[in-house]
Amino acid sequence: MRISDILQVDAIEADLKAKGKQDVLTELVDTLMRVETGLDRDEVVKVLLEREKLGSTGIGDGIAIPHGKLKGLQELIISFGRSQNGVEFDSMDGKPVNLFFLLIAPEESIGIHLKTLARISKLLKNSMVRQKLCEASTAEDVFSIISEEEGKL
Repeated sequence: MRISDILQVDAIEADLKAKGKQDVLTELVDTLMRVETGLDRDEVVKVLLEREKLGSTGIGDGIAIPHGKLKGLQELIISFGRSQNGVEFDSMDGKPVNLFFLLIAPEESIGIHLKTLARISKLLKNSMVRQKLCEASTAEDVFSIISEEEGKL
């Protein structure tokens, strides 16, 4: 499954305003709720914060992939956000995060959740892709970059 098959342009925020970890998670959930209106915002943020207690999802190189599982969800959903200034996110390398992929999976899912995390990691391993995403002007540009680069994987 391709990221671009799951991610919608309306679930992309090219200019996150949040300054801290909890605020960025809330803003990413709000971005996701543009396309997934039936979500309970507070419940999703709570799930994400509980996952962060296990260890930061900031994987380094300016990337974080916050994720969690939600009871009652039917399919994997994703949002993307970019912070121009970076957000302190307790990343493995200690550096601020600029690029965020938020994944919420059904509680019982295992395979698709892990495959999607791996696909995002593989996509963002390429420094040129990260640079393009940091320089993109709009949500549409971000989506085009993801779609195009994913086709090369």
